[in-house]
Amino acid sequence: MENGYKVLWTDNALIELTSTYEYLENNFTDKELNKLSKEIEKVTFLISKNPLLFPEAEEMKGIRRAVVLKFNTMNYRIQILKQYRDYLFFQIDKIQL
Repeated sequence: MENGYKVLWTDNALIELTSTYEYLENNFTDKELNKLSKEIEKVTFLISKNPLLFPEAEEMKGIRRAVVLKFNTMNYRIQILKQYRDYLFFQIDKIQL
């Protein structure tokens, strides 16, 4: 798969991401915010290339946990929403930052 899979963010994940960025803007420097942004993009890219790359969370069956930075994780589950040629659609359910 050259292009990778499509990653869909749930409304809840986007709300949490927005809230996290607002908090970081008020309490951290732009440098730290930019670093987190780059790491989120990197992890999302890796997930799109290989959804099974990150381990399942022990306490949540079917949920995978990707460490973004030392204190930041993304929880996601693979859910086939629609298959179309080489694309498998799945969603990121929650981001804990």
